[in-house]
Amino acid sequence: MRVFVTGASGWIGSAVVPELLARGHAVVGLARSDASAETLGEAGAEVVRGTLDDLGLLRETAAASDGVVHLAFKHDVAFSGGFAEAAGADRAAVEAMVGALGTTGRPFVLASGLLGLAPGRIGTERDLPAASESPIHRRAETARWVVEQQGARASVLRLPPTVHGAGDNGFMAFYVAASRAAGRAGFVGEARWPAVHRSDAARLFVLALEEAPAGSVLHAVHEEGVPLRDVAEAVGKRLGIPVASLTPEEAAVSYAWLAPLIAADSPASGVLTRARFSWEPTGPGLLEDLVHYCE
Repeated sequence: MRVFVTGASGWIGSAVVPELLARGHAVVGLARSDASAETLGEAGAEVVRGTLDDLGLLRETAAASDGVVHLAFKHDVAFSGGFAEAAGADRAAVEAMVGALGTTGRPFVLASGLLGLAPGRIGTERDLPAASESPIHRRAETARWVVEQQGARASVLRLPPTVHGAGDNGFMAFYVAASRAAGRAGFVGEARWPAVHRSDAARLFVLALEEAPAGSVLHAVHEEGVPLRDVAEAVGKRLGIPVASLTPEEAAVSYAWLAPLIAADSPASGVLTRARFSWEPTGPGLLEDLVHYCE
């Protein structure tokens, strides 16, 4: 297949692209900078220059492709106070690409998130969050829209808040850096996060593209719920700093925008995904992988 990948040079996309190429697919990657374009070219992908705001380009490229993997999201905008703006841009981009695929049954795979999926219990692939006025839930509403489409073979692949591995600059990297700066590794309550290694998530994106029926929801989950207390203890041991149980207010001082996220108890299961797609994670677990973040 000729596969259009947005976010192709990002943390997950840079692992998905070689997986696709190894499976014999041709990759067209969206690049918004010279550096991204160079990275994609060196990986063996065709490059299309543009951003998520270039809706005409997205339609044109999707229409000329055999399938789409949508990984891009305006994370820089979202986590600087503009989550609603980022989610709105994402929805417009998704509608443009899915619309361009038409009623041909070509695959479209949307990356979405697991954090906050089912508060108070273990979330599963059957959970579809109800509509909400909260800006952070607008991305979940886009996922619901995707699984309800009748034309393209559209599916949603939900990712844990930490897709970890050497070189990650995401939530765990920020947590470790903030803990180092604060001189203590903090946790709030009994919060748990699902987790998966980047290599395992990349393999599942390819399986979703190749096999997922229309309306499928997949969970890239290796570990259902790693206690953030255990993360704090592992980081504290590696950095040689004390571990502290924090109130939400204390966490906000040390961890800024990340504080409400590390306080969120959001375990999730990937049992149905493993059974349906014969996907078995082989990468290291989060606690084992923390060595890369604490160097």
